[in-house]
Amino acid sequence: MLTLFKSKPLLKDLIPNNHVDIHSHLLPGIDDGAKTFEDSLRLTQALQKIGITQIITTPHIIQYVWENTDEQIIANKNNTILELRKNNIDMPFQAAAEYLMDDQFVSLFQSHDLLTLKDNYVLVEMSYINAPIQLYSILFDLQIAGYIPVLAHPERYLFYHKNFNEYGKLKKAGCLFQLNLLAVVGYYGENIAKIAEQLLKKGMYDYVGSDVHHDNHIKAFDQKVKIKDLSPLKEVIANNQFFKLN
Repeated sequence: MLTLFKSKPLLKDLIPNNHVDIHSHLLPGIDDGAKTFEDSLRLTQALQKIGITQIITTPHIIQYVWENTDEQIIANKNNTILELRKNNIDMPFQAAAEYLMDDQFVSLFQSHDLLTLKDNYVLVEMSYINAPIQLYSILFDLQIAGYIPVLAHPERYLFYHKNFNEYGKLKKAGCLFQLNLLAVVGYYGENIAKIAEQLLKKGMYDYVGSDVHHDNHIKAFDQKVKIKDLSPLKEVIANNQFFKLN
């Protein structure tokens, strides 16, 4: 007898082989992600087991908190690649950055090139407390400078949850949206999972990211997906092939 209710899949089962992850914190000792190379190795191996075969890791750049420079990030990435190869991991492992949109960010992109996900696609975020006062001015100037903003985890900005129209404004302002995959298993809470589901239904997401920092994030891939309609989620996951190296 057929069951009326089909069981939801585990998140890891929705990750296709050859997936490209565009958001993580795997470089050791550089932000709130991996602390040591041993952490980096373990997390990278775990992502490989899920089906990820290319990583674009994205350390934070936040004024007064993680003031990472391009040079520091690139040097850390190169050293990490060498150590990964010593441990028989020879996969495309790139580094971009996750930029907090603040006053420092404006001076950064106006004075020199940013570390991008690919071409001119740059990963940006906001404070979880509130949006920048000059948000739309920043987005406009960023695009005038030749960049395409990819907004990390829009579902996690609680100040937009009661004013859903703001998401539409962000899209009209040229923002692409990156879903944190763990949102769909309820890792950040039920409310954030619901917002993620609404944004998926409206076709507002462009890409996905793991945003892996530590082991608990990896473990969450073994949880069941909470959203009802999996089709838009699968489509957005597939979009990450755009970042695959030729």
